[in-house]
Amino acid sequence: MVTIRDVAKHAGVSVATVSRVLNSTGYVREDTREKVMQAITLLNYSPNEVARSLYKRESRLVGLLLPDITNPFFPQLARGIEDEVHSQGFRLLFGNSDEDLKKEAAYLHTFTQNHVVGMITARTISDDETYKGLGFPVVFLDRTSPQYPSVYADGREGGRIAAQEIIKRGSKQITLLKGPPNVKPAQERFQGALETLSGANVDFQVMNTTSFSFHEAKKWAKELFEKHANTDGVIASNDIVAAAILREALQLGKSIPDELQIVGFDDIPQSELLFPALSTIRQPAYEMGKEAAKLLLKYIKKEIVQNKHIELPVTFIERNTTRKVD
Repeated sequence: MVTIRDVAKHAGVSVATVSRVLNSTGYVREDTREKVMQAITLLNYSPNEVARSLYKRESRLVGLLLPDITNPFFPQLARGIEDEVHSQGFRLLFGNSDEDLKKEAAYLHTFTQNHVVGMITARTISDDETYKGLGFPVVFLDRTSPQYPSVYADGREGGRIAAQEIIKRGSKQITLLKGPPNVKPAQERFQGALETLSGANVDFQVMNTTSFSFHEAKKWAKELFEKHANTDGVIASNDIVAAAILREALQLGKSIPDELQIVGFDDIPQSELLFPALSTIRQPAYEMGKEAAKLLLKYIKKEIVQNKHIELPVTFIERNTTRKVD
């Protein structure tokens, strides 16, 4: 790894001179500054952001905590965040909690120790008190809170739309997957679907799930068809679960969508590549990430915030796991 001493040696100057060039402090002759910049470029030197933060008493690091980076929905959020913070001269310090409370708490400590100036979190911890006293602004993403700024999609409306679309297309024996109880957006989309199903002329049953992981999704897919063999419509808690149900249904010889219709939630990129392609409720993940970053940077820069709770709309994406209607 190239160090500041390597740059100083190559440019024939002192470490202090290189530091003054990097931090724009003190007087440096123009020809000397040019030598230092040439050495930095030639050696591909990258200053340590934490060290610079301590020296200048000003950090450009933003913490990002996601619950499961293997879920394709969350990298879409992250990309929106990264594009926005990078455009404004900040960098991300990333953590993956694996939906583990101890790991999440450890990352909160890590962000504090590394002097982040703000944090975006799709939290696992449901207790808002955990985020008090951190010393920097926090924005919740894909999560809601009355106390903290937050960016999220309209999950309840998404649940309603999913139920309306599957009923409109003729399903009469519907299984509704509830989603993890500690994830509020999952419960909101469940409640939206439940409201619509309860008022419709259909039979339905609710199936509880506890996470969005790939491994667990395969188990629930098997359980669904063992317990509810007559199901002709499934409203899944997310696209990963929907994909597992689709795979299991095809292995059982079911015709999709003639015998069984499936609606997912999220519209991850892989949903379009499934065969048949998955009908789903789209959350605008990239846009959610950008909005969360914009909101956080306003707090970091101490700008006026007109709206601390930003709700984005959802839409139904019709593909091939639901029947066509006129």
